Amino acid sequence: MEGNQTSVTEFILLGFPLDTKTQMLLFGLFSQFYVLTLLGNGVILGLISLDSRLHTPMYFFISHLAIVDVAYACNMVPQTLVNLLSPAKPVSFAGCITQTFLFLSFAHTECLLLCMSLVVMSYDRYVAICHPLYYSVIMSWRGCTVLAATCWIFSFLLALVHISLILRLPFCGPQKINHFFCQIISVFKLACADIKLNQIVLFVGSVLVLVGPLGLVLLSYARILAAILRIQSGEGRRKAFSTCSSHLCVVGLFFGSAIVMYLAPKSSHSQEQRKILSLFYSLFNPMLNPLIYSLRNAEVKGALRRFLEKKRSL
Repeated sequence: MEGNQTSVTEFILLGFPLDTKTQMLLFGLFSQFYVLTLLGNGVILGLISLDSRLHTPMYFFISHLAIVDVAYACNMVPQTLVNLLSPAKPVSFAGCITQTFLFLSFAHTECLLLCMSLVVMSYDRYVAICHPLYYSVIMSWRGCTVLAATCWIFSFLLALVHISLILRLPFCGPQKINHFFCQIISVFKLACADIKLNQIVLFVGSVLVLVGPLGLVLLSYARILAAILRIQSGEGRRKAFSTCSSHLCVVGLFFGSAIVMYLAPKSSHSQEQRKILSLFYSLFNPMLNPLIYSLRNAEVKGALRRFLEKKRSL
């Protein structure tokens, strides 16, 4: 076995095994999603930085979520688009490992910040309504900064653990990755050594960044739901339910697809099904986040309106 091992210098991403017409259709569709992701998150970041009314803890976390969505998309989508134009495109070993590291880092950060944004969003409203005099004390900038920094640092350290375990593996072929990017499970499959330790660490890490945050989100929304049911106005309840349902749909889409991908039994889904699941949390979710969490928000709409009015008056 050891004698057959060779040094792997590049991998070949197989992408989507589709006819040329379908691949071009996907190229156009994914390109639009990519532009909308950059545009939507860019608008959110611009408005939050320019409008002092949005300098609150809730929008602080939303701005971090927008940053990680842009970084997430920039790490994933260009490679996917290149593979759609030129199937079986080679990528260097170092480039593949770097993409895997960045993907894991941003994916972990996305999970934690998505959870933190939703929890802080609900707690922010609770404090503003129930304890307005103590708002600045409870929702302190120092606490928010520490929480955000913890999310980023923990995510990159966990990704570094995964990459360190990958680099200890020998790769002796085949060099073909049956995916549209260097996804960690697909990279595992190319190793010609025991990967049980890698799989165990990946499972434990997935529980930490998926199941834990999802539990906090569901707990927060259970409390929000209880508060909504106490609203006397039928119209108020309807608007609140509409907002929460859209939030939960995106949360379910992101966490659900990721949990199925990384925590479901290996034999439960084919590789092609796993590719489709990957699209939900790597392509669709970064595009939907600014629309669901920010651009439908009255405060953000007001900030956008004030910005446009100021531009027109110049």
